Amino acid sequence: MGMGYLTVKASMSNETVPVTDASVFIKNADGDILYSLKTNDSGKTEKVALTAPDKEYSLDPNYDGIPYSVCDVEVSKPGFITKTIKGVQIFDTIESVEEVELHPALENVVSEHVIEISPHKQVLHTSRIQEGSSELAAGRALQWVTIPDYITVHLGSYTNTGARNVRVPFPLYVKNVTASEIYATWPEASLEANIRAIMNFALNRVYTEWYRIRGYNFDITSSTATDMKFTEGNNIPTNISVIVDRIMGEYLRRPGHNEPFFTEFCDGRTVSCAGMSQWGTLDLANRGYAPLQILRYYYPSDLMVDNAPITPITESFPGIDLSLGSQGPDVELMQKYLNRIRQNYPLIPNIANPNGIFGADTVNAVRTFQQIFSLPQTGVINRATWNKVSWYYVAVTKLAELTSEGDRIVPGTIPPNTVIRVGNQGGLVFRLQYMLSYVAQFYSEVPETAQDGSFGSGTRNAVVAFQNRFGLTADGVVGPATWAMLYEVYLANKGNVPEPAPTPGDPIVRQIQTILNQRYGTNLTVDGIFGNATKSAIVIGLQTELNRQFGRNLSIDGVWGPATKAATVTVRPGAAGNITYLIQSALYSRGYSDVIPDEVFGPATEAAVRAFQRAQGLTADGIAGPNTQDRLFR
Repeated sequence: MGMGYLTVKASMSNETVPVTDASVFIKNADGDILYSLKTNDSGKTEKVALTAPDKEYSLDPNYDGIPYSVCDVEVSKPGFITKTIKGVQIFDTIESVEEVELHPALENVVSEHVIEISPHKQVLHTSRIQEGSSELAAGRALQWVTIPDYITVHLGSYTNTGARNVRVPFPLYVKNVTASEIYATWPEASLEANIRAIMNFALNRVYTEWYRIRGYNFDITSSTATDMKFTEGNNIPTNISVIVDRIMGEYLRRPGHNEPFFTEFCDGRTVSCAGMSQWGTLDLANRGYAPLQILRYYYPSDLMVDNAPITPITESFPGIDLSLGSQGPDVELMQKYLNRIRQNYPLIPNIANPNGIFGADTVNAVRTFQQIFSLPQTGVINRATWNKVSWYYVAVTKLAELTSEGDRIVPGTIPPNTVIRVGNQGGLVFRLQYMLSYVAQFYSEVPETAQDGSFGSGTRNAVVAFQNRFGLTADGVVGPATWAMLYEVYLANKGNVPEPAPTPGDPIVRQIQTILNQRYGTNLTVDGIFGNATKSAIVIGLQTELNRQFGRNLSIDGVWGPATKAATVTVRPGAAGNITYLIQSALYSRGYSDVIPDEVFGPATEAAVRAFQRAQGLTADGIAGPNTQDRLFR
């Protein structure tokens, strides 16, 4: 027998208020109490160990038994309706969290709520039918892709009018479906590939308004006949939660397409389909395939990762991790968010001076936040932590009151008629700052401005730059003419009217720039243009990998010189990894567009290297040696 681990977290009001000092009983199938626990100030119990079948069973596609154990969780507190979750699934070696939302008890209302978790999809041996066989015709598409903050799930077939709807935070929905569709014991590359497919399937349903256009009041169902398995009350394995938080805000599409690619999949063991095999991803991961490679194995080879805004959250990860010593408006924003979240989660230490300087008090606050919400406790705000902080900030401020945040989040389509200038504060200022920062992505003359709701000199400078760019009186005052032009430009770049500016550069180069920022801490503008800054960032990546993998002692300066050339390693067909990715990135950016970076030195990459070598007058052997890299990276 193996051992799995479970933590119970109790909250109310959509996870925004922890329920402290609640009684938690973990029982076996016979009703015997295995653990009697209490929730702490963050609404969490201690982590407990529970027996489970050995992990190997969940990795064997030929095993027909149940590769997990089950237990029941009962949570109660005076003044609340007692909730019992039956059939909580425990996997060997896996840590998971059972999120339990409690509701206040009212007179003459049932005092107990029981949720029964149905068996795992892989145990049920059911699978979604292929898209072509659905009785529903195609829907319409929205004008741009966004990541929803919440998704409404119909707990049954779309034809079952008696089934309930539940409104679920989108990250929690993806985590729940993943825990219900595949086993958390699978390799990380397999998990991420499946998570991305699950996320894209749901985003495609939202984007096409698959059910809404037909008059249904939900976005997706829990039926595997047409959608994916969602299990109300399911516990969430921590490793799945970490991956979802890390990639939230991303989606899969093909170059030249806006819509989230429809990621059809099936279990691959009892049912086959034209899309991805869930069990097949396990084999590919064990063979060393990366998540994107797995997806491209089943879907088109040019499938790419792109970013979309999370609505209603308008702030986006700045592209580099924030850590001890970091400074600037992004740090200040996170400090303010953490201090607000602290009102609901008092274990988070107060940041006494949220001045945009990432000091020891900010590190402590971040670590505590990460501990409460099951993130790696690094004290560093990476993308996963940024997304989680932003998500909870929006949740808790919605709980308090509807203030200007609704204005901040959705600019709408009608310009205000209010004049604002230096010294003004509030929602209209935040709306102005958000729209200016968005426009700044397309017009280099317009600087980004801090989104703090305060009209200071930085905001005025951005307004003046915008007015100069579009032929307005450059007085730094935002009146009707400036509002009208700002909305026109903003909506044009959001896709509502024809684009007035040159379109952003190559989407694959944008993807390369995003990955360089994430992997190597570069601070590139993600514009799809292969300029000197991107060239330098690729060299930074190469220098970093040569130091990391081969013990070189290069300065990480992004300068291609004799020392870097002398330190290079020869990369041959069949190689895989980050250096291969950097070579592919440089090849693509130099016009060898058949090479989509995927970290594998395959036939297409070899052919591109040969073509590049011929163009440079080098021996066309398809091997990326020092001379080839010298021409490629300089």
